[in-house]
Amino acid sequence: MPEFDVIVLGTGPKVRNIHILIRDQTRSSPAEFSSNSISALETSRQECVLSGLMSVNGKKVLHMDSNPYYGGESASISPLEELYKRFQVPAPAKSMGTGKDWNVDLIPKFLLANGQLVKMLLYTEVTRYLDFKVIEGSFVYKGGKIHKVPCTETETHNSDLMGMFDKRRFRKFMSFILNFEENDPRTHHDMDPHRTTMRDVFRHFDLGDDVMEFTGHALALHINDDYLEQPCLMTINRIKLYSESLARYNLSPYLYPLFGLGELPQGFVRLSAVYGNSYLLNRRVDEILTEDGRVSAVRSEGEVFRCKQLICDPSYAPERVKKAGRVIRVICLLNHPIKNTHDANSCQIIIPQTHLNRKSDIYVCLLSYAHNVAAEGKYVAVVSTMVETCNPEKEVQPGLALLEPIMEKFVSVSNLMVPTDDGRRSQIFVSRSCDHTPHFESETDDILDLYRRVTGSEFIFRDPRDTDADGDSDE
Repeated sequence: MPEFDVIVLGTGPKVRNIHILIRDQTRSSPAEFSSNSISALETSRQECVLSGLMSVNGKKVLHMDSNPYYGGESASISPLEELYKRFQVPAPAKSMGTGKDWNVDLIPKFLLANGQLVKMLLYTEVTRYLDFKVIEGSFVYKGGKIHKVPCTETETHNSDLMGMFDKRRFRKFMSFILNFEENDPRTHHDMDPHRTTMRDVFRHFDLGDDVMEFTGHALALHINDDYLEQPCLMTINRIKLYSESLARYNLSPYLYPLFGLGELPQGFVRLSAVYGNSYLLNRRVDEILTEDGRVSAVRSEGEVFRCKQLICDPSYAPERVKKAGRVIRVICLLNHPIKNTHDANSCQIIIPQTHLNRKSDIYVCLLSYAHNVAAEGKYVAVVSTMVETCNPEKEVQPGLALLEPIMEKFVSVSNLMVPTDDGRRSQIFVSRSCDHTPHFESETDDILDLYRRVTGSEFIFRDPRDTDADGDSDE
């Protein structure tokens, strides 16, 4: 009976996946690893990144997935005919171009150029297998119009998001943000970053509600207004991250991989091969076994794999998760860019909640042939938000209206599940479902949280090659 340190289970659309196994003894088969093993992860995005982090730290990883493809619920679908089959829609028209030219992400999310996820990709060196391209614009919807989020001094001066006096105050506010250092009280303007609320910071600079709104939602990327009554440090750091990411490429702070997010798990497959680890597809999970309240094994296709820890998708531990809401996503295929976005081939549009008397923002993200995810001259837009009524499709109409005319659309509504405990007692660690945002910030938080729960320590960005040197210096 094989024994492992960790087994990871997950789920893709409509099917179950077992995603990782790690063994205590050195053997030659993919399912048997050395005592230095610690983790094995599913092929959806959070678990793939975690497996890379574990791999470069010298851990042996085996991924198992019951799907015949990588990515789970966040897979990239190609050719286009497969997307139509998935949503039970008649075959695409010839005007859609060649099916193999399409790589449609079910849950597209942009990467902040200076964000934690990019740093993780650099740390694992999986970027050797990926090519990224900058997203061409970031916009916010206000007063019935699409406005570019101002990126430069000139754009701020010309922006109609703010009045003349607010522009001057906003420049002073951004100067404060960019010069802010948590450990230097001289940069705090007599405010305590751990106690002063963000609302009070806005008041300090005499900024109006409109400026507060696009700053909090389009720059700090908050999903609601709860941040206004919370200590300002988190929001200041989020705005600094946006600004630092923007400074790298100027067009926008966002990146996206060529050929879609399906390249991420495939990149980690190649990384695993470099470190001597393996991926196995089409593997069924039958039962999770426990002893005295702690995970002990997983039964799969007649085999029992003993383990000390288990990482799983919410569908495998329904008694350990709760429903935090529902998410609606509408994938739209277009033959034109979005109006009033300067013909951007890729962009993000945020429709703040207050304009629609909602609790959640509506997001629109656009990709195209420029990122090799669509046929020449074609575009893929996704509208997403949290469901707040019994008519989800009606809720996203403000976003869909910005995309007209739409050639084809595919609607999905899914539950947003979150774990109810940290897994330390049972050693069963459950990840979160993907939320409605079009960027990776919440998923990155989940990755770091899972790493902390599994290993018992914070993840520190460092060159893994320094480990041996540290060990030598301690002797």
